[in-house]
Amino acid sequence: MRNFILKDENAVFFECGYSCDNEIFISVDGRGYFITDPRYYIEAKECAKNCEVIEAKGNLIKEARLLLRKLGVKMICFNPNDFSHMEYNLLSYNLGVHFIQRPNFSQIKRMVKSKFEIEILKDAAKFGAEKFDEFGEFVNKFGIGMSEKELNFHAQNIFKGSGKFGLSFAPIVAINANAAKAHALPSDTILQLGDLLLLDAGITYKRFCSDRTRTVCVQPGFKFDKNQKFDDAKKDEIYSIVKEAQKLAINAVKPGVQASKIDTIAREYIAKFGYAKEFFHSTGHGVGLDIHELPNINAKSSVILEPGMVFSVEPGIYLEGEFGVRIEDVVVVTDDGCEVL
Repeated sequence: MRNFILKDENAVFFECGYSCDNEIFISVDGRGYFITDPRYYIEAKECAKNCEVIEAKGNLIKEARLLLRKLGVKMICFNPNDFSHMEYNLLSYNLGVHFIQRPNFSQIKRMVKSKFEIEILKDAAKFGAEKFDEFGEFVNKFGIGMSEKELNFHAQNIFKGSGKFGLSFAPIVAINANAAKAHALPSDTILQLGDLLLLDAGITYKRFCSDRTRTVCVQPGFKFDKNQKFDDAKKDEIYSIVKEAQKLAINAVKPGVQASKIDTIAREYIAKFGYAKEFFHSTGHGVGLDIHELPNINAKSSVILEPGMVFSVEPGIYLEGEFGVRIEDVVVVTDDGCEVL
């Protein structure tokens, strides 16, 4: 793909090592052009690699049109998810350039990670796991009697590591019935000993994301690990089912396997116990510069797994009004299987 245009921040960062919230990146015949406004121009000149940085005199779309005309571009690829309808119309109107729709072409390009990227993702996963331990220590010391909202506030501060890390997403801290909502918003529910607590959180390190979920029984000295024993028999059974479903799915990951098979293995195991409808999301998603990228690990995915692909494996069972259980790890496909990050 010789000619393409990008607006998505992570897609642009992948191309030149820098991005901001007002940019257009154009690649023509292998040469990159980074267009931004005066607020980011100096930093872009210092940080963007292998491209010419252009300071827009006015609207970025207008500057991009001028550049495409100047370069004599006749054909260019774009991701239709990148531009609003209005932006696309302004960009392409009466320009004489054929715009070719290639949905998510940057994510497809990034689907197989380099060794360099995998090392950063491993570091991100390690630092993220350390923050799970740190938050567990905080909850053991101070968390009993706090609300989900208070716990969520402290989780965000802990995972940011005094500014060392960013957040992959706003943490999910959910107690008992709220954990039955896969993406629960924090409530005023108060944490008590014996409660089920679900934590889904991740950090960004050198722009790359970590992602992890643990569901625990809150007892004195508990840890956010997979070795959980619930006093309630139903919770203990559901937890054991989800834990085994994840183990089976991870064990099936290897090159040459269709991504949908990983989803099927987890889903069929959960369905065997009568909870098919209570597992209502995909088994996983790619993780990299974006917290959700390719490959998708779901029933419709025809992607064949290759070494270097990185994605989550996160089956769950959610019982409305009662509780929910999800266990998530990120794995990288290796030459003969996979490695849990």
